Amino acid sequence: MSTEKLLHYRQQLGTELDRVLDFWLKYSHDTQYGGFFNCIGKDGKIYDDLKYVWLQGRQVWMYCRLYRTMERFHKPEILQAAKSGGEFLRRFARVSFSGSPWKCAFCLTRDGKALKVQRTIFSECFYVMAMDELARVTGDKDMQVEAAQMMDQLVHWVRVDPSGLGRPQLPGDSQVCNMAVPMMLLCLVQQLTEGRDGKEVDKYKEVGSWCVKQILQHLQRGGTAILESVSVEGKELPGCQGRLQNPGHALEAGWFLLQYGVENGDPELQRTAVDKFMEVPFLTGWDTEHGGLFYFLDVDGYCPTQLEWSMKLWWPHCEALIAYLMAYNQYKEPALLERFSQVYDYTFSHFSDAENGEWFGYLTQQGNVTLDFKGGPFKGFFHVPRCLYMCEKILESILEKQDV
Repeated sequence: MSTEKLLHYRQQLGTELDRVLDFWLKYSHDTQYGGFFNCIGKDGKIYDDLKYVWLQGRQVWMYCRLYRTMERFHKPEILQAAKSGGEFLRRFARVSFSGSPWKCAFCLTRDGKALKVQRTIFSECFYVMAMDELARVTGDKDMQVEAAQMMDQLVHWVRVDPSGLGRPQLPGDSQVCNMAVPMMLLCLVQQLTEGRDGKEVDKYKEVGSWCVKQILQHLQRGGTAILESVSVEGKELPGCQGRLQNPGHALEAGWFLLQYGVENGDPELQRTAVDKFMEVPFLTGWDTEHGGLFYFLDVDGYCPTQLEWSMKLWWPHCEALIAYLMAYNQYKEPALLERFSQVYDYTFSHFSDAENGEWFGYLTQQGNVTLDFKGGPFKGFFHVPRCLYMCEKILESILEKQDV
């Protein structure tokens, strides 16, 4: 692929990132109570003032990451927005639940009253990311300590005793390993160790290794399928749950593993990340008739029970873009860049809203917008800007190596 094409990608990704950031800066800030509105219509109107803790954390992290690592976003209004979001989280996110001081609410009222708690770790994960990244840009050591303490609690819940999550063990239930859990912990290990000294790296080395092993267990059927859930022994589960595939999630795991493999000098893991966690789900998950990635699939070809299985969602395409561009940067194989281009063409022609800014998140199988809001309980200022940001940075690295 020509250098001119790569330059075009970098320019368009950068322009798109600017537009997406402007949308959230303009419409999402709650100047009365702090934090961010999450439920935002296609034209920026707020249609619900509930605030979702994991999205609050994601937005704080994203603002801080842009502010810290890209010169054009090193602006006081972005830092102030991140601080406001961080203050809102510290005041209201944590709730007393099942005897733990570290459990976070899932959903808050506009003024910060806890409304709903989920028996998962994901609100807490993004609280860790927000606090650690905010500590990096403010120099607040208390935030960094708080992030590390919550990380310790997360590891305890996942590996030792999950009772603090409030999920009882029922007679007919068996323990299941969902790929999302070790993926998120690996993401946090990378967040908490990035650019830090040997002490921090050593603290999380074993956790990171454990996460990688757990993720690799989801490679099943002789390396021909990535299954979303497996048993604690790493075996395939019976029924619909055991057959479920999520191509976008597997691709995201792929670039997590590739990044970890590069950082730790593990060429075998790097190759597995690309050949198994990228190529396998892409080849099975791409809709050859209408384009785009299916949301869910059944490994045996049954119709998945998830009603939205055939829809095309924004975030799997974001993860595919990151995955294939990162893989190309590592191996320089033209086929990997062709994959990126294939996803890129579909994504920018279907999800990006040229009129109002930001991206639509939910399309029919045929590629028509079916839910036209820009923010909701599961879509915030994260997957789109993280994708655009990371792809722009990777392209800069590729072009620098070509002496452009």
